[in-house]
Amino acid sequence: MKISFRGRFQGYNGKKFQKDLISGLIVGIVAIPLGMAFAIASGVKPQYGLYTTIVAGILISLFGGSKFQIGGPTGAFIPILFAIVMQYGYENLLIAGFMAGVILLFMGIFKLGSVIKFIPRPVTIGFTAGIAVTIFTGQIANFLGLRNLQKHQDFLANMKEIGIHISTINMYSVVTALICLVLIFITPRLLPKIPGSLVGLLVSTVTAAIFYPDMVATIGSTYGAIPNSLPSIHFPPLSIENMQSLIKPALVIAMLGGIESLLSAVVADGIAGTRHNSNRELIGQGIANMINPLFGGIPATGAIARTATNIKNGAESPFSGVIHAIVVLLVLFFFAPYASNIPLASMAPILMVVAWNMSERREFAHVLKTRTAESFVLFITFLLTVLTDLTTAVEVGLILSGIIFVKHMSKLLITAKVLPDPSDKNEKVSEHMVHEQHNCPQISIYTVEGALFFGVANMFEKTILDEINYKPKVLILKMGNVPYVDTTGEANLSSIVKHFKKHGGTVIISEIQSQPRLMLQKTKLDEFIGQENIFEKTGDAVSYSLTKLNQAQCLGCKHFAFRECQQLSNPI
Repeated sequence: MKISFRGRFQGYNGKKFQKDLISGLIVGIVAIPLGMAFAIASGVKPQYGLYTTIVAGILISLFGGSKFQIGGPTGAFIPILFAIVMQYGYENLLIAGFMAGVILLFMGIFKLGSVIKFIPRPVTIGFTAGIAVTIFTGQIANFLGLRNLQKHQDFLANMKEIGIHISTINMYSVVTALICLVLIFITPRLLPKIPGSLVGLLVSTVTAAIFYPDMVATIGSTYGAIPNSLPSIHFPPLSIENMQSLIKPALVIAMLGGIESLLSAVVADGIAGTRHNSNRELIGQGIANMINPLFGGIPATGAIARTATNIKNGAESPFSGVIHAIVVLLVLFFFAPYASNIPLASMAPILMVVAWNMSERREFAHVLKTRTAESFVLFITFLLTVLTDLTTAVEVGLILSGIIFVKHMSKLLITAKVLPDPSDKNEKVSEHMVHEQHNCPQISIYTVEGALFFGVANMFEKTILDEINYKPKVLILKMGNVPYVDTTGEANLSSIVKHFKKHGGTVIISEIQSQPRLMLQKTKLDEFIGQENIFEKTGDAVSYSLTKLNQAQCLGCKHFAFRECQQLSNPI
């Protein structure tokens, strides 16, 4: 796919640059505490979150398909990345991130951006809420200042650790966390233009440093000092064995990264009134996630909250995203040593608020209240995300959604026996015309309505064959309301045709639509049926079928199913 920058910067001038500068500065300040918090929660050093914000922020803005997208580490990735780090280690996380970038790149090149949109909403709400619960509960230990906890991949095991070590609660950590939390909520009301998370982080850090130094765990005491420069380019060692073992984590990262970035782009379109290019967005995400690991960065995607902040602060072009990354880079250069003094208890409320905001609690409650099959899919996906992992949750959610879809669609297929209605001026066929005294023994007409696919094909065949066990001479299938036929549906239709031909009967198709007709052509079933037995109008099909009748059997017949029957029954 050719990537062009024309249009995105058309008419760009100094005034627009000023707006991008202001927006980028604000978003950059917002991104700093989030980048470090997301990295820590993912089980890696905080500086890796800053590296990701810088590298991915620039590349996603330049190469992505959304004009205002802000890329970087996000909360949605936390449980996945933490599980990968726990199971495979940090170096292998970089490899998985690189592989995910390659997958996203090819998804964009092969224009698969729209495919991701087909994931059912209950599944996305379910796993998003599950991720939010995992993030929130994962910060309880830092909020309370608990010590000597062992980290586990399993949710229940982590909850058990908190219960066992609850006696090690540190009141200094609780006070620090509460100060940060209160300021996160108060600042937007008093100072709307200043990020609450940054104010809470700074005030709580200064408070802890002045009034009770060395009484709470800090970034420096836990992870070491944050270097004030970007790391040298380092390509993680790739091997066939590594790539084989990491393909599943890479697919999960790519899938979630694609979903989150496109969802963020849709939100941006809704706020700014723009239209994003979904395939280009995947290409941009792919490029960013391929370059990111070279600088030690963790997987990145589009950040909904930061993107919305970018637009609301007057961004005019992708330059605002580049400027936001440069702001983070400058802060890293000049203020990195001070960041080592940030208490972990100050980071916990920031992540808890992020989890609360991303939980989609209103949508979750709304779907549950419907008490439909989709509610069950939502709840199971949520439960599996919390108790097992995202891969299992999404797989089960998609399978359940597929089963429910097939069940619903099977109810929409209607197969009914019909006959012409003389009271209608066009003599359209109607179901109410068929009864015991008005039913042609030699011609059966069935109207088929709905998609003829694998979920209903067998039922369709059984319905036809069971109801015509008296072996009529001609079977007319009116397929004007069949929009789609898959290979299974074609196979069952073929079975009906073969059954009739075997008993000397004829199958006639009328009003068939373009896709089903094309399917019959590809499988050569139209040739087996006979081109002369396929009609555009059902009236012509009926007229033709009357020429196929056994005239002797018509003599004396009193059913009079067709207007010609009077003459056929009593030719004299």
